[in-house]
Amino acid sequence: MKKYKVGVLGATGMVGRRFVSLLENHPWFELKILAASSRSAGKTYKQALEDRLDLSCSAMEKFANFKVLDVTKNLDKIAAEVDFVFGAINMTSEEIRALEEAYAKRECPVISNNSAHRRTEDVPIIIPEINAAHARVIPSQKKRLGTKRGFIAVKPNCSLQCYVPAVHPLLDLGVNKILVCTYQAISGAGKTFKSWPDMIDNLIPYIPGEEEKSEWEPLKIWGKIENDKIVPINTISITSQCFRVPISDGHTAAVFLSFSQNKSPDEIIKRWEYYTGYAQKLNLPSAPKKLLHYFKDIDRPQIRSERELENGMAISIGRLREDSQYNIKFVCMSHNTVRGAAGGAILMAELLCSEGYL
Repeated sequence: MKKYKVGVLGATGMVGRRFVSLLENHPWFELKILAASSRSAGKTYKQALEDRLDLSCSAMEKFANFKVLDVTKNLDKIAAEVDFVFGAINMTSEEIRALEEAYAKRECPVISNNSAHRRTEDVPIIIPEINAAHARVIPSQKKRLGTKRGFIAVKPNCSLQCYVPAVHPLLDLGVNKILVCTYQAISGAGKTFKSWPDMIDNLIPYIPGEEEKSEWEPLKIWGKIENDKIVPINTISITSQCFRVPISDGHTAAVFLSFSQNKSPDEIIKRWEYYTGYAQKLNLPSAPKKLLHYFKDIDRPQIRSERELENGMAISIGRLREDSQYNIKFVCMSHNTVRGAAGGAILMAELLCSEGYL
């Protein structure tokens, strides 16, 4: 198949660098453009990254001499030279919304890691193994934007990807209440221990905006398309608490579920073990062979042993038990900058290519 020419907006940030590393040898996508804010524009990628350049990573070395373009001032040039862009921009939500629409209106699709358009009713939030069918709203979005090929599609919040895939195979049991507590790595804030020493030996019981996203984004993901927009599911309520913890990479969630049809723990584990999503059926390049992995050891999953499972694209589950207040409880974990960010967006782009949207 043809190689798609792609760009990364926000290429100097932590997620942007993850995009660059994952795209280095991608079989379908050829990275042609690196773009960032005016602070980095005009510099080589190596100069823009300064002390963040990791030459032990072959991708960083390969693209070190690429000239970084300005995401705003060079918009027309970027849109003309690539088939689509990945978005990982660090701006205000208002600025990101405007910029992503500007790219789409110049007939350059945007596959975004940002949250700015997740509430836009005709912009799909896609996890390819769960709601690939939501891509069908894209023609309605194009009609609104007045475009022929330009559109915006987004991936969900990084923490959602560690537990929403585990809940999904259980929805037909009549899931009606979800309580989730997430324990999120510092890379989710774009930080390292070097740049954020206050996180060493620390836990922060608040992450701005995360609890709100945890409580409404899954409802849109599990919703349906009606009258040219995605209508969230209204039979499930979610409450959450989100913590920043001293972990470099990897988000963990403690999940409590209530549902109307009781199933034994063994039956639930079988559902996880045999679940196959649309991305697996299409055999997409970035899709894990097996999405959900259940660990029977009482102290698993753990960050260091599981976060790289299936190149960081799998979901690890453990500690399934009956609960005295809810029906069941369990623990989930995934790699937040791979599955939860750049890798999840690349997988979504593969899906949209396969389905003819790109």
